[in-house]
Amino acid sequence: MPYVNVRITREGTAAEQKARREPGAWAIALAGLASLAVVMGIGRFAFTPLLPMMLHDGTVNLHEGGWLATLNYIGYFVGAAACLFIRPEPARMVRLGLVATVLLTLGMALPGGMMAWSLWRAAAGVASALVMVYTAGWCMQRLAELGQPALGGLIFCGPGIGIVATGVSAFAMVGAGWDAVAGWLVFTVMAAVLVLVVWRVFASDDGPARSDAPRQEAQPDQGVRLDGEAWALTLAYGLAGFGYIITATFLPVIARQAMPGSVWADLFWPVFGVGVTIGAFLATRVGMAHDNRRLLTWSYAMQALGVGIAVVFPTVTGFAVSSLLAGLPFTALVSFAMREARRLWGPQAPRLMGLMTASYGFGQIIGPPLATALVTRSGGFASSLACAAAALLAGAVMFAWMRRTWPMPNARQTALQ
Repeated sequence: MPYVNVRITREGTAAEQKARREPGAWAIALAGLASLAVVMGIGRFAFTPLLPMMLHDGTVNLHEGGWLATLNYIGYFVGAAACLFIRPEPARMVRLGLVATVLLTLGMALPGGMMAWSLWRAAAGVASALVMVYTAGWCMQRLAELGQPALGGLIFCGPGIGIVATGVSAFAMVGAGWDAVAGWLVFTVMAAVLVLVVWRVFASDDGPARSDAPRQEAQPDQGVRLDGEAWALTLAYGLAGFGYIITATFLPVIARQAMPGSVWADLFWPVFGVGVTIGAFLATRVGMAHDNRRLLTWSYAMQALGVGIAVVFPTVTGFAVSSLLAGLPFTALVSFAMREARRLWGPQAPRLMGLMTASYGFGQIIGPPLATALVTRSGGFASSLACAAAALLAGAVMFAWMRRTWPMPNARQTALQ
């Protein structure tokens, strides 16, 4: 009997130690935030504030810059599409993608010219899509298991914080007379530090509530089907990819063209990032009982208004308001769309998220070539921004239609509670 008691005590102690090692809900949410700050705020969107510096250095022209952006979005599409077919361990995939992002950001600071930079930007797009999908899926699943699903919205503050950090840093670099190579090196260090901070959180997929895992694995496709609702969500989400990408790629260039010599031109991108961060944080305050389609309708309409204001009022005030309104719903709508994917597909949501992200990536691919073509024809960005605003309005209409076509179960009773 004493032997049995000692054995039970040791087993209990081991279980307690394992529980203490497991990251808590806030640690998981903040790790997801930092992960998206690295792959989105730095790996993808550091290119936006650095593009004017690269143009000034003479290392690229506008068409080459647009091509590098397009290759990044093609890579994002490829990475998202791959999520439909691969079944990796999510936490391990996040780790690999984060390391790849650091190395590929460093690659942009090295000699090589357009050929090498094209490869690095395309590969960075692949990495950012994989980390985006698996960070969102893994963190939201873990938070649900820990009884804190609302913290999932905090994850999507990451891109905004990364955009603010890179945008303000680039503004300071321009003021100090630095070149783009120095900027890429600074952002490499920034990304590496964040990866080191979150590395242990993504150490394993052995979560605190995995007792039902065998049952889920035995019936992986239960309740999962690509019906009309899933396809409509995917298509509408793709419109958001096209709707924001021209602003997200060319905002400093657009502002410099509209206001030559203005000191404010390089600050509108950080303002956009502030809007992204605030919007993502506010999304965490929205209860899980709300209809995501309604939230998405208003988010798309707000972003359409933000993009359109830059066309009508190309002034300091106009660009400031435009940047803020375009940024506020940027990752908030991503959060709501990912929540809707989880509502529809549950534990299998990463597959639907992958399809949605591929659609989003395809929308992004179209934006930069269209913008540069229209700039060549018209001499400005007004027509391409108008197209983007129209796409976002179309997405808002689609979500309003989806609410009527596929009403939420017991929506009336939920609203009365």
